[in-house]
Amino acid sequence: MKKYNVCVVGAGVVGVEMLRCLKDRKFPVKELSVLARSNRDMRVDGTTYAVKAIAPECFQGIDFALFAGTEGEKGAAVTFAPEAVKRGAVVIDNGADFRMQKDVPLVVPEVNPQDALKHKGIIANPNCSTIQMVVALSPIYKAFGVKRVVVTTLQAASGAGKGAVEQLKEETSQAVRNGFDIRGLAAAEQSMPQQLGFNVFPHIGGFAEDDYTSEEWKLVKETHKIMHDDKICISATTVRVPVMTGHSEAVYLETSRDADAAQIKETLSGAPGIIMTDDPAGGLYPMPKDVLGRDEVFVGRVRRDPFVKNGFWLWVVADNLRKGAAANAVQIAEILSGQ
Repeated sequence: MKKYNVCVVGAGVVGVEMLRCLKDRKFPVKELSVLARSNRDMRVDGTTYAVKAIAPECFQGIDFALFAGTEGEKGAAVTFAPEAVKRGAVVIDNGADFRMQKDVPLVVPEVNPQDALKHKGIIANPNCSTIQMVVALSPIYKAFGVKRVVVTTLQAASGAGKGAVEQLKEETSQAVRNGFDIRGLAAAEQSMPQQLGFNVFPHIGGFAEDDYTSEEWKLVKETHKIMHDDKICISATTVRVPVMTGHSEAVYLETSRDADAAQIKETLSGAPGIIMTDDPAGGLYPMPKDVLGRDEVFVGRVRRDPFVKNGFWLWVVADNLRKGAAANAVQIAEILSGQ
């Protein structure tokens, strides 16, 4: 089996998960390097990695460069992806910088793997909330068509990075010390626009066109690009919730052709990358605590809308750091390596 020189760019929560995924999925690595802003050692699951300060020459001889990405600001890929490509590497970027560029494929392997083969050196990883939604939508779209989607996301702190996780931890600790008086919790480092401990708020990204946030527009535009269909009507509300890791989504859809709930369940049950957990009478449905460390998308609470023909609800949950970021990137590398 051919082996590849791989570098992971970024030593934050997504970079750590990329290192785990490469190991867990047994990607054929010849040499592995980790790049970040400065030289240091980092330890992940008992293994110490020597992190090197990123520079253009670091990409010499690299086959795959996995950029962990930074949501909401320009990532390292803007500066260094062209340098990596110039030296022969394929860049798989988890950030938002290249996603909507026409000549950059936006890929979810269970949905549009063929697009990865059309790259010109850079492939973009979609937003975490988009990834799990399209994995669930795609098999239904192929079987019955999808004309409309309404989605509310419940997104974990880790989707906003280490700072948001630390804020949630500190606010939770404060509440415990205060006898669970949850008013006015304030972390020393305020990463979120609102208190996150014991609170939820519908504000992820900046407010944009028609008062939808940038995160909500990502769900629209990225889904259109991935599924090659901009006629799907999509409306989203994105909500930050006090969960460490694991995004949940309430997805409402209308199919173009006649279907019933049993057919939707059967279609999802046989789809790649999906695990059905759907026994409401037995209290079985996907929850963030049960999907940690998993690369699949979990679907449950499948039911028809009793008032709208061909209307259905899904409950979709995934580990946003794994399938929503790191695992999806490694899966793209697997496609290119022929695994």
